[in-house]
Amino acid sequence: MKKALALALIVLSLVMLGAHFLRDGNTPFVVACLVLIVLLAVRHVLVARIAQAALVLGALEWLWTLYRLVEMRIALGQPYTRMTVILAVVAMLTFCSALLFETRSLREIYRSGRDREA
Repeated sequence: MKKALALALIVLSLVMLGAHFLRDGNTPFVVACLVLIVLLAVRHVLVARIAQAALVLGALEWLWTLYRLVEMRIALGQPYTRMTVILAVVAMLTFCSALLFETRSLREIYRSGRDREA
């Protein structure tokens, strides 16, 4: 159950990131997010590290998007607090999804080096 929940959060983060890129018209990154979701079925440490890196970069993308939108809304005199909270939570969820690969449950699935030593 823990494994399924962790993987569901990772997939949700990648889907939200893909939707963000789709809205921007960035098709290669949409495809990359979809490929990563499919690759999660491959039980290899390299898959975990690639997905982890993508999620960390995704969290940075959310923070960059947050910065740009807040800057734009301030310039236009529009409210931005609710949007800031929502995007900050999405960025945090995406970053925490990357950290899930460090849990025992997912290390068992993706056979990371620390589990071999134990």
